[in-house]
Amino acid sequence: MVKIDIRSRTPIYEQIIESIREMVVKGVLRPSDKLPSVREMAKEMTLNPNTVQKAYQELERQGLICTVRGRGTFICEDIKPKDQEEKINELLAEMKKLLVAAIYLGLKKEEVIVEIEKLYEEIRAVREAKDDKR
Repeated sequence: MVKIDIRSRTPIYEQIIESIREMVVKGVLRPSDKLPSVREMAKEMTLNPNTVQKAYQELERQGLICTVRGRGTFICEDIKPKDQEEKINELLAEMKKLLVAAIYLGLKKEEVIVEIEKLYEEIRAVREAKDDKR
């Protein structure tokens, strides 16, 4: 389910956040889908429960997941990132860093656009495949 690279410099809780966010974007996880409990995910992935808890708390703060006492943790029905304008600005700053790195590595504008279009189509295809199964 969640992809973790233990050799990555990115903290594990951030990898959990990004993995769940990616699954939502791709349509693998839909609104009202139940996530494993903190203990279940920690056991399944052999992680410290505090790491999973930290990821879940951040996802809840961002408005992506909702915890219902006694029932579990779910993908929120109405997914709207909190502080959307701030998040967009953060995203654009990250995109700028990536673009600078791409230019530094010698990629041309057209090559960058082609790669972005490939990634967009990949995500769209996964999402459509999930829609067809439901």
